[in-house]
Amino acid sequence: MAPPAGKYRWIVMWLLFAAMVINYVDRQMIGFLKPTLSTEFGWSETDYADIVFWFQASYAVFYLIFGRVMDKIGARWGLGIAFLIWQIGHMMHGAARDLSHFIMARMLLGVGEAGGFPGGIKAVAEWFPKKERAFATGLFNAGTNIGAIVTPLVVPILVLSFGWQAAFVVTGLLGLVWLPIWLIVYRRPREVKTLTQGELEWIEQDPADTVEKIGWKKLLTVKETWAYAAGKFLIDPIWWMFLFWLPDFLGKNYGLDLKTFGPPIVAIYLLSDVGSVGGGWMSGRFMKSGMSLNKARKLTMLICALCAVPVAFAAFASNLWVAVLIIGLATAAHQGFSANLYAFPGDVFPRSAVGSVVGIGGMLGGIGGMIMAKYAGFVLDKIGTYTPIFVVAASAYLVALLVVHLISPRYEPAKV
Repeated sequence: MAPPAGKYRWIVMWLLFAAMVINYVDRQMIGFLKPTLSTEFGWSETDYADIVFWFQASYAVFYLIFGRVMDKIGARWGLGIAFLIWQIGHMMHGAARDLSHFIMARMLLGVGEAGGFPGGIKAVAEWFPKKERAFATGLFNAGTNIGAIVTPLVVPILVLSFGWQAAFVVTGLLGLVWLPIWLIVYRRPREVKTLTQGELEWIEQDPADTVEKIGWKKLLTVKETWAYAAGKFLIDPIWWMFLFWLPDFLGKNYGLDLKTFGPPIVAIYLLSDVGSVGGGWMSGRFMKSGMSLNKARKLTMLICALCAVPVAFAAFASNLWVAVLIIGLATAAHQGFSANLYAFPGDVFPRSAVGSVVGIGGMLGGIGGMIMAKYAGFVLDKIGTYTPIFVVAASAYLVALLVVHLISPRYEPAKV
């Protein structure tokens, strides 16, 4: 089929992109404020790791729950509810007065943000055919990198002008503008009266899915569920580590602070954006050249996994910008790998099960993040160097691809 004239599905994608920008501004602020808050409240490395740990714990549990919620009530209300919860949790940080308050605010943020990707993946599965899903996922996932770029540019201005408490409140209130727009614009394709017939046929070009609801019990017996979940368990903690500890690494190794984090962080996440879009584009390009879905997805993930290997040596870089290049290549590799792994549920499961599978994988990813938080806190308290952490990051993607391939060697539709 020739691509249709209609573009409504891309409006949906850009709304998801905007939600991810807001998601990551909210998520990443704690990492940028770590030196400021650690000084003010006397946090140790383990204290900060505990804040990250409890965020990951609530995120893991509710990722699973929101995956099911998306299949039950759909992406429109499911993502809308999740968004409102995480904005409230984000603004609550401004009222925190001790470690326990930050943990509680962080846990509420984790509850809401857990619905972000299940809602996004569910919406992509509803609005895009398989041949476009990895690219669409890569585009909306690129919003995470833009959020990570916006944070070091905006947050220092707010903090230095009004204080860190106001920074949480102001960014939370600005983010709320997205919610009514989403509720007005988003519907399932057949519910949108202005959608052209050509675009609807393009969206529905894949063979029809079963309409039967598929429960968790059934999904947990399917090997493809575990292929996706195992991949998430192995790679998600690496991204979390970069997100929550990268400003600290740059501060300790190169003397950067709240005023000077901006350029290196922006450079790293611009490279991440290239990886996110490029990873989705690459597998689609391979398929257009005649490569099978299985080979296209896995070859793209292999290329990304190899690009992450040099990060093992990032802590040895004597020059700031050499370290930025090495870490930026690794974060780009993560995003390219992740765009294709996120496409996995939509590729092999019926649409009615996509949200639940994404939820199961996200829960395992959150558990992996909890382990990484404790590991990072221990390593930094006891050893004081990031090298053991970066070695784990360098190897995680090759291991993840191997596990995915061993569990699902043919990338066949799941037998549910």
